[in-house]
Amino acid sequence: MISRLGMSIGCAPMGTDLLASGEASQSRWNAETDDTLLCVDVHDETNDVKSFTFVSPDRKHIAFDAGQYFMFELGLDREIDGRCYSISSSPHRRNAITITVKRVPGGKVSNWLHDNLKPDMAVKASGPLGKFMRPAAPKYLFLSGGSGITPVMSMVREMADTAPPVDVVFIHAGRTPKDFIFRSDLANLAERMKGLRLFLLPEDISNERSWPGLSGRISKEVLGMAVPDIAERIVMCCGPAPFMRAAKRLTCELGVPAQNYHEESFDALVIEDAPAPTMEAVEAKTFTVQFSKQGKSVEVSMDQTVLSCAKKAGVRIPSSCASGICGACKSKLVSGSVDMKHDGGIRQREIDAGFFLPCCSKPLSDLIIER
Repeated sequence: MISRLGMSIGCAPMGTDLLASGEASQSRWNAETDDTLLCVDVHDETNDVKSFTFVSPDRKHIAFDAGQYFMFELGLDREIDGRCYSISSSPHRRNAITITVKRVPGGKVSNWLHDNLKPDMAVKASGPLGKFMRPAAPKYLFLSGGSGITPVMSMVREMADTAPPVDVVFIHAGRTPKDFIFRSDLANLAERMKGLRLFLLPEDISNERSWPGLSGRISKEVLGMAVPDIAERIVMCCGPAPFMRAAKRLTCELGVPAQNYHEESFDALVIEDAPAPTMEAVEAKTFTVQFSKQGKSVEVSMDQTVLSCAKKAGVRIPSSCASGICGACKSKLVSGSVDMKHDGGIRQREIDAGFFLPCCSKPLSDLIIER
């Protein structure tokens, strides 16, 4: 839902910590009830990436952890169209949040944001959400590809604001040097933060013939050279699915323990080949699930999630995390009941209004879903 507020809101200077400035009594954003953000700034990062800064219309303090995200629901074409965007700003700038969005060819929401969202326009949003947060550690490796830089950029900005003793190697991969998001910001941070080592890795140097560093894709050789002590570091990785598959494999081969590798992605859910059914699954009761707008029906057993079966049958449902965290698949349940085990991706008042998350819901009866 989008609207324009006829009001002027003065923003505190960038980096202002409202609590530290004596406004400890300021009301706080309530993730359960607050659902409107006001855009106050739009900034071009690259030719196809923009950053959008938002505040609460009521000037509420928005608390979040670096690595978390908000889900935006614009209600375009009167459809549920939730999209998740990581926060790229520091959590110590408590009066505002910034998301950084890449224009996706054919993407309804990203293109609308790029073409239409302006300062003083209000949008519906919920959050903060997500568990991609760095654990305490003496040494880190941040790995990002493309627009996957946004959550780890929030982490670096948080470190810059708090000035802890850190040892961070930050490797960011992109198509060409001109496609590097936050390129100048990263250079400035690397100058300021003595414990930050920055490596920008373009796949192709394009027309920047004087590029001083390496080019190509991440490899065991690149990681071994840039981070010889990689096995001793906590790895935080975000990017497109192929990038993260390569990163996970390479870091494992270089000795990073599985528990030290953390990743985040909002790529569309990929349904893997299902394992052979167990006897319990064969005996599980099956229900008919109807999708009213698409005119499709699927059979879903009581030990399967609605989303997994819908995807296999070609039913169109937006999805990202597939684990009840992001809320992208939120749908209206017209009739029937489900066993839903979500992880924060839906609010209680939305459940009370008849919405549910197909990704983490198993049917308890025949269902009719408004999709």
